[in-house]
Amino acid sequence: MIISRKATQEDIPGILALQAQNLVSELSEEQQATNGFVTTPFTTALLQEIIELGWAFVTEIEDQIAAYLFGGPWSYFEKWPIFPYMTSRFSKWGNWEISTENSFQYGPVCIDANHRGKKIINQLFEAMRKDFIPTYPLAATFINQANPISTKAHLKLGWKIVDEFEYNNSKYYGLAYDMSTPVALV
Repeated sequence: MIISRKATQEDIPGILALQAQNLVSELSEEQQATNGFVTTPFTTALLQEIIELGWAFVTEIEDQIAAYLFGGPWSYFEKWPIFPYMTSRFSKWGNWEISTENSFQYGPVCIDANHRGKKIINQLFEAMRKDFIPTYPLAATFINQANPISTKAHLKLGWKIVDEFEYNNSKYYGLAYDMSTPVALV
């Protein structure tokens, strides 16, 4: 059975194990290109905090953490320098003026390699979307352009590229999502 839900403190060992398998600093260039990766390492203390704040979600398959997804207000993520840089670039998207007040930071998201391509991201994101929509009409994030697996998955999910930028010698896409749009689960 596949269950997507808010994370609990008991999920931390599973989240850390999944993160360790997919952290960019632990993967070869070939692994990065074929499997995707996460760039932001979360410590146990950071996980405890984000879970306590209610901004962490997991997908469980047969009592194992198969995926995780974090999100939250920009004030939480500003401890990492790329986030203030990204928000300084916010602009108009369609009828929206993206801001730190009407959007939240989505990500990172990580799915176990054995479970990719099974629409787990759809179920996991929909759980977060339902929880966050009363507060935020928009979600925003960035994806390293060296991670085409993630870019492709998010575009299929309905995210739109709204920016391109360079930071610390890496190129990124800025993406946005209108939270009023439900995610197809099948």
